[in-house]
Amino acid sequence: MNIKTFTVNGFAVNSFLLFDDTHEGVIIDPGFNEDAEFERFYRFIDENGIKPVRVLNTHCHVDHILGNKAVCEHFGIPLSIHGEDQFLLKRAPEMGKVFGFNVQASPTVESYLNDGDMIVFGRSEIKVLHTPGHSPGSVSFYSKKEAFVISGDLLFAGSIGRTDLPGGNYETIISSIISKLMNMPRETAVFPGHGPSTTIGHEHDTNPFLQ
Repeated sequence: MNIKTFTVNGFAVNSFLLFDDTHEGVIIDPGFNEDAEFERFYRFIDENGIKPVRVLNTHCHVDHILGNKAVCEHFGIPLSIHGEDQFLLKRAPEMGKVFGFNVQASPTVESYLNDGDMIVFGRSEIKVLHTPGHSPGSVSFYSKKEAFVISGDLLFAGSIGRTDLPGGNYETIISSIISKLMNMPRETAVFPGHGPSTTIGHEHDTNPFLQ
């Protein structure tokens, strides 16, 4: 499986494109906001012959969903989120104004993500892990076979997601990290919603919030 990262918008969100040798793929957290960001993304897809089949949000804070509407409409593909973040998705245009973003309302959610669901594309699959704490409906996407997890704003290199936003909870985010991520093999790569990648083993040993 290939993982292509696009770091976009004023919050430096990591948006991900996952695809395999069938050229089918999924788009995770399309935070694209500027025309140049969309153009770079669409050009990469066209040049590599990729066929996106689904948009997934790790959570629904404004910076991670800015491109939902445009990307879903461009490719004619459905959007999936965890149901407990529906209230954040609905409030996104209002919240965008607070941060200076013109946020278009996301398309209607066609299916909700649940803990343990398998997202299948091409010959690949990723597992949905419900990992609340940063938001009530935060999820991570895990591939045991490929040894990686896309953690959204749950776990960062050397830090964790903030818990002072609506629906955030410190005890819950620590519990999610320990119960859902820290039992993964140490070599598992972690691709967070912001900042550089890391590994489960490195965070287990050095992350100050987990000591």
